[in-house]
Amino acid sequence: MSEIATAMSPSMPRINEPAPDFEAKSTHGMLKLSDFKGRWVVLFSHPADFTPVCSTEFIEFAKRAEEFEKRDVQLIGLSVDSIPAHIAWIRNIEEHFDVKIGFPVIADLDTKVAQQFGLIHPAASETATVRAVFVIDPKGIIRALIYYPMSLGRNIDEILRAIDGLQTADTNACSTPANWQPGDQVIVPPPQTTADAEKRSLQSEYDVTDWYFAKRTLS
Repeated sequence: MSEIATAMSPSMPRINEPAPDFEAKSTHGMLKLSDFKGRWVVLFSHPADFTPVCSTEFIEFAKRAEEFEKRDVQLIGLSVDSIPAHIAWIRNIEEHFDVKIGFPVIADLDTKVAQQFGLIHPAASETATVRAVFVIDPKGIIRALIYYPMSLGRNIDEILRAIDGLQTADTNACSTPANWQPGDQVIVPPPQTTADAEKRSLQSEYDVTDWYFAKRTLS
């Protein structure tokens, strides 16, 4: 990429950085991201209303809404479609698939929010937002982000698993291994001194494989 193209590319928020605040029209009225501080937020974008893959995603988000609520997560959808288009599409989904879309959907006609969050990828589309998921913690910090191509629908189980893992890590000062599910053992942070490394094998509360690799079961 040339220096000029690099300079013109919009910045993309990164993990552990504050999520850009915004005020935008939504199907629930004017909405500010900062209004949700104190709660977890899943901000997710979709390419366009009245498209089949996006419809399946909205159906699944709606079906799993109670599971997000149990985790104190606010769902917020977004695309560059208008409020009337969002409303018509939501009503169509509710009519045909017997689900209730209870979360707000942002109408980002001027793409201001999309630009702040790096949701317009010209190689995919000059105007439509890509499929992206931003997991934002109660302090307004981006903790995870996932991007998908236009052709690939999201896995809602994985989004819930990511939230469970983040919340578990925050509560228990640990990490979670590959394919972790709630109830599985978690990873113990590795020792930071040689003395602690020598002690690690003696710590009976841990399942120790080696000084740097240990798991424990959460009570």
